[in-house]
Amino acid sequence: MDIQIATEVDIPELCQLLETLFTQEEEFLPDARAQAKGLKAIIRSEHLGDILVVRHKGQLVAMINLLYTHSTALGEPVVLLEDMVVADDYRGQGVGSLLLDYAVHFAEDRGCKRVTLLADADNNEARHLYHKLGFEPSQMQVYRKILNRD
Repeated sequence: MDIQIATEVDIPELCQLLETLFTQEEEFLPDARAQAKGLKAIIRSEHLGDILVVRHKGQLVAMINLLYTHSTALGEPVVLLEDMVVADDYRGQGVGSLLLDYAVHFAEDRGCKRVTLLADADNNEARHLYHKLGFEPSQMQVYRKILNRD
C-alpha cells in the first residue's frame, strides 16, 4: 500500500470512490460532474486542501480529503477531514486506519493544531475507527443550510 497526494489524473477514480461514498450517505448524492469540479479545485490549490489516496498495485483503493482553514479559537491552522472512503474490496483490511493515521500526521506536519471530521450518526463502523484513533465526539452539532443551486 502506498499513500500519495492525488493529482488531476486521479479524478476519474476519485469520482468512482465518491460515488460509493455518496450512495451510502443520506445527505449527498453522486454527481460525477460536481465531484470532479470540487476535486479539481482542491487539487489545484495547495492552500485549500490536499486529497490523499491509497494505491495498491497501481489501483486507487481509498481517499481522504483534507481542507485547511485557520481557527480563531486557537489562532492556528486547523484541518477538516472529509470524504474518507475505502473501496468495498479493501474494507476491513486496515486501509482506513492506515489512511486516517497518515492524514492526521500529514496535517500535523503542515502545522495544523486540530483535526475535525464528521460521521453519519448511524455509521458505527466509522465512529468506532475514529474513536480507536483518538477522536472524541464534540458537544457541537452540525447545522447546514443549502444555498442557491443553479
